[in-house]
Amino acid sequence: MTSPDPAAVGRRRADEFLALLGADDDAATALLDGLTDVRDLVFVGAGLTAIARAEARALPPAQRAQANTRQERLGSVRDANRSNPAGLRTWLRQAGAEIALIRSQQAVADRVNAEAQERTATRAAAEASGTAAASSAATTT
Repeated sequence: MTSPDPAAVGRRRADEFLALLGADDDAATALLDGLTDVRDLVFVGAGLTAIARAEARALPPAQRAQANTRQERLGSVRDANRSNPAGLRTWLRQAGAEIALIRSQQAVADRVNAEAQERTATRAAAEASGTAAASSAATTT
């Protein structure tokens, strides 16, 4: 029997950690505290980094650039704690918070896009029926 792929195990633990964050913070902390091997912590971090980078790609340009900067800062935290399990757990908590932030920013962006599409559809329907709002009519001075 072959041993499980450490990257796959790390990604599974990252998903589990994210599911626990906010819902059961004590369980999320227990999950990280249960990982004592630096290698295991780093694989969870790799999973969180992959999730954060993938989800940040869907953000509007300004938020995406900010997320990239925060990812670089998280890399510095990771590098500063290479052989320190407690420091790596701090890095993982910060990475989880980063993903929560990215998700909240994406929710706002989605809501703004939906509202803009609704306004566009309403305006197009009004123009098609000949009842366009007076504010959208061209004026001359």
